[in-house]
Amino acid sequence: MTLPHRNRFPWNLDWNLLRTFMVVVEQHGISKAAAFLGLKQPTISSALKRLEQTVGKTLIIRKPNEFTVTRAGQVLYTECATIFGCVSQLPAILHEDNAELRGHLSIAITSSVISEHFDDFLHRFSTAHPSVTYSFSVHESDEVEKLVVLNRSSFGICLLSRLPETLETMVLYKEYFGLFCGARHRLFTAENITQEDLEGEPFVAFQTEAEGGPLEAISILRSRLNFSRNWRGVSSSLNEIRRLIMSNIGIGALPLHVAEQDVAAGRIRQLPPYEDLPQVSIYLISNSARRYSEAEAAFLLAIKTDMSSFGIAERTYGNQPFRNRHI
Repeated sequence: MTLPHRNRFPWNLDWNLLRTFMVVVEQHGISKAAAFLGLKQPTISSALKRLEQTVGKTLIIRKPNEFTVTRAGQVLYTECATIFGCVSQLPAILHEDNAELRGHLSIAITSSVISEHFDDFLHRFSTAHPSVTYSFSVHESDEVEKLVVLNRSSFGICLLSRLPETLETMVLYKEYFGLFCGARHRLFTAENITQEDLEGEPFVAFQTEAEGGPLEAISILRSRLNFSRNWRGVSSSLNEIRRLIMSNIGIGALPLHVAEQDVAAGRIRQLPPYEDLPQVSIYLISNSARRYSEAEAAFLLAIKTDMSSFGIAERTYGNQPFRNRHI
């Protein structure tokens, strides 16, 4: 019996074309995709054309100085990324018949996640399961969420501006943000600092402080204090915000517990206000639609159990300001 046309599609499709298409989208161009895959540009162009003929849709608009993924291309890319995520799990899944827990955990994480509770958990889990391996990749928070949604990472650790409907979330820890200046700033050695001293001051900001972003509360605080209307420096990296503060590009916000060592070393000073500071949650996110390997399932169960043994107040860092700690 002959299969209907739609049922013949997966048998006729060259699955390598999907991988090539996914790389073209992620590399934002055929030439970059060719370099990434170690192939020639005509090979990539031919593969893309064959795929478009197979699906009967234009997937990418290719013109001089233009590269646009069509709506059909965006839909197909999401499916390709999901397929790729499933295939990437196969080596870990095939290890599941071993008596000893084996497998690999890929964790997408935002920059400068500092949590003694998480570090202690990693130590205990890795000691109990020495054959499990780990990879941590650093991304902006929205990219972390995307990687977990697309099944490209086992788990994610990031900020969230909203709780995603398709993912499971758990608050890993909370942190308070304060405002800081560097040792080169005029206020660093001031005896007393009032909020009025901050009016019109230039500032540096995280990209996620924009309206609707997970760090919007910092922007609201600065607005209330009448800082300069426009940022003087911006970054998605906490370490680079720290650098901008210490270089006296502008006043910036940092998590209090992260800033503690620099305050003690006399490199930065906390500025007012010292009360009612912005509080931000750092989340562990996971995809319930993912077919977890044994190692992934064990990790998720263990971290949920471990973190639930500590109240959220104990996992909230930066409760004490450093108002009197400066040179």
